Amino acid sequence: MEKVQTACRSVTEEKDAIDTLRRIIVSYEKKESNLIQILHMAQALFGYLPDSVLRVIGEEMNLPMPVIHSVVSFYSYFSTQPKGRHTIQVCLGTACYVRGGTRVLDALKNSLQIDVAQTTSDGRFSLEVKRCIGSCGLAPAIRIDQTVHKRVNPTRIDEILDLYR
Repeated sequence: MEKVQTACRSVTEEKDAIDTLRRIIVSYEKKESNLIQILHMAQALFGYLPDSVLRVIGEEMNLPMPVIHSVVSFYSYFSTQPKGRHTIQVCLGTACYVRGGTRVLDALKNSLQIDVAQTTSDGRFSLEVKRCIGSCGLAPAIRIDQTVHKRVNPTRIDEILDLYR
């Protein structure tokens, strides 16, 4: 099995996580109709869905890889790339967009030197775009992990990021 960059810190922890995944698949009766739930559990366990984990799911459920990949690629919740320690979500809903959300996004991309759906080389930040994070009255807004930062402007980006460095 290829090396998986997971939240697991050792080979033993990784093996335990794979064993746990196998038990989860059995508990869901290996039914294709339960694939989405199994993928959710696998992503919670590993932090993302690397090919090696998808292959275990395919083998255990007797499903072809194209079926699994089609589900993973269809739902934006699933990630096949490792996520950073902090997830930054930039709102580009109507209110945030009109009030400068794209300028905030550009400032984040410039400061972090990554694009949307990427993670910084140090593994600290991942960048995402969302259609609405529920702070329309205080737009533009970003969410870092579970904290919403409101009335964000490009000049405040480094100050906000420093809170998470």
